[in-house]
Amino acid sequence: MNYVDRIVALRQDRDLKQEEVARVLNRSRSAYANLEIKRYRFTVEDIIKLCEFYNVCPEYILGFTDEPIPLNKL
Repeated sequence: MNYVDRIVALRQDRDLKQEEVARVLNRSRSAYANLEIKRYRFTVEDIIKLCEFYNVCPEYILGFTDEPIPLNKL
């Protein structure tokens, strides 16, 4: 699973809409949708915000571990 698939899975597992996550990243829903379909790439800043939003370590999102370790446990 690549990092984009993991980001999509995190959103879906929490029953969030693309629009809700787009707001976290200060983007429109359509701009966020383009990230999820891999038309554009998430920035490092996007990944940091998503780690904070989902409370998971960057290692989980980036695929270095399959355990979603909370940020406060590092």
